[in-house]
Amino acid sequence: MTHPLPPLVGERLRALRERPAEPTDKDFGYPMLTLRESALAGNLAAMADWCAGAGVELAPHGKTAMSPELAARQLASGAWGITVATIGQLRMYRSFGFPRLLLANELVDERGIAWLAGELAADPGFAAYCYVDSTDGVAILDRVLTAHPAGRRLPVLVEIGLGRTGCRTDDLALTVAKAAAATGTLTVAGVAGYEGTISGIDARALDTVASFCRRLANLAGTVAEVAGAPGEFIATAGGSVYFDVVARELTAAGSGFPDGMTVVLRSGGYLFHDHGVYQASTPAARGVAGAPVLRPALELWAQVVSRPEPELALLSAGRRDAGFDAGLPVPLRARRRDGGAARLAGAKVTGLNDQHAYLRLDPGTALAPGDLVCLGISHPCTTLDKWRLIAVLDDEDNVIDTVHTFF
Repeated sequence: MTHPLPPLVGERLRALRERPAEPTDKDFGYPMLTLRESALAGNLAAMADWCAGAGVELAPHGKTAMSPELAARQLASGAWGITVATIGQLRMYRSFGFPRLLLANELVDERGIAWLAGELAADPGFAAYCYVDSTDGVAILDRVLTAHPAGRRLPVLVEIGLGRTGCRTDDLALTVAKAAAATGTLTVAGVAGYEGTISGIDARALDTVASFCRRLANLAGTVAEVAGAPGEFIATAGGSVYFDVVARELTAAGSGFPDGMTVVLRSGGYLFHDHGVYQASTPAARGVAGAPVLRPALELWAQVVSRPEPELALLSAGRRDAGFDAGLPVPLRARRRDGGAARLAGAKVTGLNDQHAYLRLDPGTALAPGDLVCLGISHPCTTLDKWRLIAVLDDEDNVIDTVHTFF
């Protein structure tokens, strides 16, 4: 099902589409980052269908690509809103007219708070949320919003955490909720957490994630009583690896949720998937029945610039072009200058410089300078942020669209 875009989003995306590429954009020479349209469309539909079946909403994390075109496609596929990590990211999406933005972080930037107050005052249809995990954070929000009235209360979510931000104890979470509820500028609209700081996909890790989600669910009921405000109450968690566990635990019967609880997942990597960390760890990879089947959509095309040794080729893509925090790029296939295919059996990227990739390969591999190698990547976040303009390809490798990023 396709949902209509808010008019302002559609209007500003049309203006973006008509904007010519700038000389500062990486153009369509090589290396070139591409998105496979069939994988994008399939991942959008698969996740939307799965969320509907699981009884949860989706606010995909916009920091992954910082692309208004892709976020708009997620809205059109039924997304509840778009998640961001900083007030700067929120401002970017708001500049394109996005009507509901969830800042999955504490907001203590006073200039940013004042700007947000102005946006809320100017547009009654705009909804924004942020986190609180301390009475100091509540006090900062209250002081700035008192000085810069938004005309309505700012909804905040009380965050609990494991190793990163968030209240470390439930008692502190309740104290923070009470402090926010006592202000005249904030309303406690829910609870939040992030389970992605837990590593691993073994039974122990999955049990830890489940336990954390049950804690969040149990806290929700108590915080809702403290909030004492009518309207939608939110429980949100869910990165791109354990979203099945999050949905299961937060929607479980007897969780203690107040009536009308909305469970919101914040997964962002699902749209792109990858050839590395997500391919090995997402629910379908773990054999979860009914999990959405996702396909890698990102591919990085690089030229062979040198074949100085029989077992080594140097490619034109490096650390400036591809993420390497969760694994090196993966050789997928090659295309010769004459259009023919070259076999890459056993080939492996073993290192990256700023603008070179070291491709170790069989001495008999028919690969020469000028040939193209298609690379898969691991962890899309740290590849997408290196590109301002990304080509969208059909399954015959024709460029059919482009998307912009605003990092």
